[in-house]
Amino acid sequence: MSEYWIGIDTGGTFTDLVLGDTGGGRWHYHKVPTLTADPAQGILNGIAEIMSLAAVDPAQVGFLVLGTTLATNAVLEGQWARTGLITTQGFGDVLSLARQRRPHYFNLDVPKPTPPVPDDCRAEVAERIAAGGEVVTPLRDEEVLRAIDELRGRGVQTVAICFLHAYQNAAHEARARQLVAQHWPDAYVSVSSEVLPEFREYERFITTVVNASLMPVMDDYLQRFEMGVRDLGVRSAPHVMQSNGGAVTTQTVRQRPINTFFSGPAGGVVSTAALGEACGVRNLITFDMGGTSTDVCLIRDGRPAMKSERDMGGFPVRTRTLDIHTIGAGGGSLAWLDAGGLLKVGPKSASAYPGPASYGRGGTRPTVTDANVLLGRLSPVALLGGRMSMHPELAAQAIRDEVATAMGRGAEEVAIGILEIANANMTGAVRVISVEQGEDPRDYALVAFGGAGPLHAADVAAMAGMRHVIVPPRPGLMSAQGLLQSDRQGDFSLTRLVPATPDRLPSLNAGLRELARRADDWLASEGVGHDMSGVARLWQLDLRYLGQNAELILDIAAGELDEAALARAVDAYHARHADLYGYDMRAQGVEVVNLRVSVVIARERLQVAAIARHDARTDPVAGAPTRRVWFAATGFVDTPVLQRDDLLAGACLDGPAIVEQMDTTTVIPPGSSTRVGADGSLHIDLTPGAPGKEAH
Repeated sequence: MSEYWIGIDTGGTFTDLVLGDTGGGRWHYHKVPTLTADPAQGILNGIAEIMSLAAVDPAQVGFLVLGTTLATNAVLEGQWARTGLITTQGFGDVLSLARQRRPHYFNLDVPKPTPPVPDDCRAEVAERIAAGGEVVTPLRDEEVLRAIDELRGRGVQTVAICFLHAYQNAAHEARARQLVAQHWPDAYVSVSSEVLPEFREYERFITTVVNASLMPVMDDYLQRFEMGVRDLGVRSAPHVMQSNGGAVTTQTVRQRPINTFFSGPAGGVVSTAALGEACGVRNLITFDMGGTSTDVCLIRDGRPAMKSERDMGGFPVRTRTLDIHTIGAGGGSLAWLDAGGLLKVGPKSASAYPGPASYGRGGTRPTVTDANVLLGRLSPVALLGGRMSMHPELAAQAIRDEVATAMGRGAEEVAIGILEIANANMTGAVRVISVEQGEDPRDYALVAFGGAGPLHAADVAAMAGMRHVIVPPRPGLMSAQGLLQSDRQGDFSLTRLVPATPDRLPSLNAGLRELARRADDWLASEGVGHDMSGVARLWQLDLRYLGQNAELILDIAAGELDEAALARAVDAYHARHADLYGYDMRAQGVEVVNLRVSVVIARERLQVAAIARHDARTDPVAGAPTRRVWFAATGFVDTPVLQRDDLLAGACLDGPAIVEQMDTTTVIPPGSSTRVGADGSLHIDLTPGAPGKEAH
């Protein structure tokens, strides 16, 4: 009997669902509007609908994984739980002092973000550990008990425990946690030596505090979600996607909600890497454009770029994530005029409700979607396979009334401007993760997905100097499908701030053994027994030149170093520094900052069936209806409108063309050529005059 897997990606506008059959390779796809007032219920409705559409018994669902934006939205909107802090005496203001960073050099009045812990919920206790880990002032139990009483009296629901230099010696934090558990069992607790055992006090404090503030929020959400899944008859315990590209149990997420900030977009990156492996393209840039935002990520030699710190709501939260760069540009991004009368697009969005004016749900402000409808790039009749009616007259009215009249321009002219501005913004995002990281985007293929990605991909690629665009078979559901292709992954780190010299090998190897212990504990919590055949470990060092304040992360071969391995790591550091910055300093000493290990539990891959072959004697464009579509190179031209399901493997066509399907629309510009791959992917070559061929 077949087993079915379900992936759910909750976006700002739509919730995408994919159901895969482990036995027969069948796939089912579904989209429902996101219920912003109650996301969990919207997800449950979608699960019930896709199981009904696929005629699947809920008891046959063996794996269910969720990509969620809940933690991200909670931080951005300040919707966290009332949080308290227990810290070393004299360090309660670390959260307020933050860093002396100025996001705008010439603005002296930029306020710092308000941390989750109010001033009156920061309890200081007399204790002190030195930078080397020695106890200077012992922790007394009565000090912690006093702090507990103080915070409980102020209505605190969740507690962060952050002591000075706890990354070197966690004994005081461990004892404080034990006392909180004994005397305040209802409180949620987040401990810095477990969440982020790394140096840099502010980053460690704010990461732990943000994690604590999200624990009750995520726990409540997951509890309702799990109960709803059980009520639907699904017996398999659900999993949640993390920002690092790995799916884990809900219990792990309850302890580390900060690991889900890029939960949904991570699915798209995982799916893109799998797509690249299948079609032999190793260098890729993901282009995930949805209704609210656009996410881009660079995949070099099949491996997605990673980061260890992300700015979230103004807070430098340190957690291992895919290096996904996000901007506020999506199909629902609003067009508006600034005080000087200049046209702007985004970052504010029309969201799912009321949505773009052309949706006919009451929206009156123009969006990128409305511009695409007015310019013929999106169907003026219906979307979602006919399930959503479109209203082009409302799109024209919104653009005219809100911006065009004030500018003294026509609605179509302004719609062109909206598209050009949105494309320029998204091209800038592509350059951030490529050019600014020392990578040439011309060496990469752009993989377009999300509900709006294929609409804009060819224009963005051309502006970035890229020649090849790949549009997967189900681009609007790519992130949800990627959730089902994810392994389980845990990331662990700790600080060892020592010179990279042979005499420090005992300290470094002791740290690596500690990481191995933590990794083994995590594997046990994920239900992995003695069989480690599917488990892989990636060991890394953070290195920097003595005197520097930033590190580079280098791979090492194993979880134990000898003199030769350390020397190889140092040589690799010099080479990487030269690649990124154009120089190295081999006479300068190198310092180890952090040790890292990533543990990956491989999961079975669902197969994607090949599609039927195209008959070379037929023209895929012959007999196709046409409509008036605007292109940057030609203006308005009558353009054939094709259905994606009619394009079979091996078919070739020249632009211009519009390709429609349930979950997205692909714009193929004039002067380009397109070939359909064996899996149904569209390989668009933007090189003028080139024959249709796959990107390499």
